Amino acid sequence: MQISTKRGQEDDYLISEGQEVALEREQWLWVRKLLEVFPAFSERNFRLFFWGQLISLIGTWLQAVAQGWLVFELTHSAFWVGIVSAMSGFPVLLFALFGGVIVDRTRKKTVLYWSQIIPMIGAATLGILTLFQVITVWEICVLAFVLGAANAIELPARHALVAGMMPKRHLASAIAMNAAIFNVSRVLGPSVAGALIALIGSGGTFLLNAVSFLAVIVALSCIRFDEHITTHHLHPVAAMKEGMRHAFREEAAVRNFMIAAGLISVFGWSYVAILPAVADEVFHRGVSGLGYLHTFTGLGALLAVILISFYLNKVGPHPFILGGNVLIGASLLLFSFTTSFSWALFWLFCAGLGLISQFSVMNNTIQHMIHDRMRGRVMSVYVLMFRGTAPIGAILIGYGGEMFGLEQVIRIGACVTLLVALFLFSQRHSIPALLP
Repeated sequence: MQISTKRGQEDDYLISEGQEVALEREQWLWVRKLLEVFPAFSERNFRLFFWGQLISLIGTWLQAVAQGWLVFELTHSAFWVGIVSAMSGFPVLLFALFGGVIVDRTRKKTVLYWSQIIPMIGAATLGILTLFQVITVWEICVLAFVLGAANAIELPARHALVAGMMPKRHLASAIAMNAAIFNVSRVLGPSVAGALIALIGSGGTFLLNAVSFLAVIVALSCIRFDEHITTHHLHPVAAMKEGMRHAFREEAAVRNFMIAAGLISVFGWSYVAILPAVADEVFHRGVSGLGYLHTFTGLGALLAVILISFYLNKVGPHPFILGGNVLIGASLLLFSFTTSFSWALFWLFCAGLGLISQFSVMNNTIQHMIHDRMRGRVMSVYVLMFRGTAPIGAILIGYGGEMFGLEQVIRIGACVTLLVALFLFSQRHSIPALLP
């Protein structure tokens, strides 16, 4: 009887141990499947960079929503909202090419350190001025300009760092996940921004963003890899010209992507600058409605990242670049006609899907087509066309919104975006069928 009981206990133990082993295998199988879809996560450096950037960019989006709302509260003017948005973009227009030269000649990690510290100080200053109720739209413009100056150097450095620390076979995944960082933060930040502004005010939100920069600073200090710094003998101005020449003359696809990025930034993506006015004056939803509009754009962008990770290597860049462009224009056109807030959210979801499908894959394709020696400078041209032209779009759409109506200027921008799709379709032979 005792022997039987003992055997039963041993059997139970073996079954329990077997279940634990099976459960552990299932867990590792899930991890392996995740790494198959997102192989960039297999790299320790990228994991550190991903989580640090994600926390920091959530804070940045909190500030973006709070800043737009604060400007609208102070001025009740879509034009001023556009002006402040433009002030954060003008430095990119002015300094992006110089930033690319710096990135090619110095350690990317060092550049990224300082490009986090400067906006951290700016966010803290903005928060303190707002809390003491001494802030005016002029101080906001100055601090937005400082943030933009840091972005002019940070953006090409970030693109170059991601490409430099990843093996070539994981580069497509890393670029897609780098886009995911931006868009996950775009979902999480605005989704809580409305409630957070109501709870701690715009000033408290700015201070929270200042603290969030510490996450990426700590992550950068933990990243370890051998940076290749190319020795350049060219004068900085000559180096900038070489970068421009490489971007617009060497590869037809790169040139076409640069043109498309500039036009869509001015006429398509610029709708973001007047979303505070759209949320309040068109849909009468206030700051909470603004948060929803940003969130659904970000959700569409997240879906784009997943689709790129699954299908880019199978179907190539054409469907994402051309289809994404058409989706941007069509969605914004339909958004401009809708009077239903629910349909507005759906069309912005589709616009976010199209925007990241196109821009992430254009970025990916450019990165595969350029040499490491030119990477910082060529990507600075891409940043110039994509982000540096944004202030032109912000001013145009802000001024046009006051003169002709918010819906009308979004409509015009959507039509121009569809014309860009026709241009890219006519140049489709220059786009690689598949990426290496």
